[in-house]
Amino acid sequence: MTSKVISIVLGGGQGSRLSPLTATRSKPAVPIAGKYRLVDIPISNCLHSGITRIYVLTQFNSASLNKHIKNTYHFSSFSDAFVDILAAEQTPSSVAWFQGTADAVRQSLHHLAVHEFEYVLILSGDQLYQMDFEDMINHHIETNAEISIATIPVDAADVPGFGILKTDENNMITSFIEKPKSNFESWASEVSPEMEAEGRVYLASMGIYIFNRKLLYELLEGNERTDFGKEIIPQSIEGHRVASYQYEGYWTDIGTIPSFFEANLGLTDNIPKFNLFDKNPIYTRARMLPPSKISGTLMEKSIVADGCIINAKQIIHSIIGIRTRIGVNTIIENCYVMGSDNYQTLEEIAECKESGSPIMGIGDNCHIQNAIIDKNTYIGNNVTINCGEKLEDGDYGTHTVQDGIVVVKKRAIIPSGTVI
Repeated sequence: MTSKVISIVLGGGQGSRLSPLTATRSKPAVPIAGKYRLVDIPISNCLHSGITRIYVLTQFNSASLNKHIKNTYHFSSFSDAFVDILAAEQTPSSVAWFQGTADAVRQSLHHLAVHEFEYVLILSGDQLYQMDFEDMINHHIETNAEISIATIPVDAADVPGFGILKTDENNMITSFIEKPKSNFESWASEVSPEMEAEGRVYLASMGIYIFNRKLLYELLEGNERTDFGKEIIPQSIEGHRVASYQYEGYWTDIGTIPSFFEANLGLTDNIPKFNLFDKNPIYTRARMLPPSKISGTLMEKSIVADGCIINAKQIIHSIIGIRTRIGVNTIIENCYVMGSDNYQTLEEIAECKESGSPIMGIGDNCHIQNAIIDKNTYIGNNVTINCGEKLEDGDYGTHTVQDGIVVVKKRAIIPSGTVI
């Protein structure tokens, strides 16, 4: 049945909660795990599930995402597989930006119409999970559903952050409430014994939907409803068969700096909840980079991507992204260093040293902890970041602080001797 499915990956809005990482890129283009982009997650899940016709919808800061998609996803000339970008565009029928998730799909329906398909799989571009969509599609067909929503059991503490669904004995959704703050005890649903033992008895929407083609067109055409979670789904429950597909694996919505930081550092665990070493790999751009070179460094619970030159003293519980250069006697703890898009030449390095300016990467004798270092940053020697008293939240020009996490901005220059 996967040959009868088209997938749409939603690129999201401005991504202000993930700022400053989204200052120059869209949310799906944010680097994760040192070498991937967020958009690689839903696309890889689709490809492993046999879904090979994929549209990615974007409108904010889409240049780097367009470049990544173009350089990554190539298919045989004899295949009908594709991963294409659909950016917001002015047309005779619409001159506005995407107004929400449903409006984005509505404005893109004419691109889908040229294909044969029966089902539309709608995904978010900023979530970390591994799911077999073929199983979800089969569940959709077996239950004779018109809409299916992937749900994940959560406990009472997490309920206020999600749209909560109530199901009947046949896994059909009977009601929906958006982010309830109190008095939600009656919203518990039937879950597996394992989930019940953990107190996870409330079904939260994961923002993953399957629509029958005919119904999707009916719901979107001829009206101004703009959002799936707030309008389309709640208003469809009473008149249509809306099924819950329960998922009990690892899933996290990477919408904020703390959640992004936690999800990335979680990959360094001995047995991480999200398995990068699975038989089904995460697809990303194939770069012709040399292996990483590490000298005199104590490393513990860390991931190092390709093309790095590391002379640090210690790297503890951290992710080091592609082409990262770290100087001697430097200590990195609880950090995500994204790396660089290119190497400096020997001549450029010599010029920097002669002028006393930092070279790309992290210099000598630095101590950095609880930080995200965005790409192409220049951090000089003897720099200390986040090693003293708790910092106040705010934007400080070259960096921001959120919940105790320092985010050094892309292309920022941190002079030697700086203390943050």
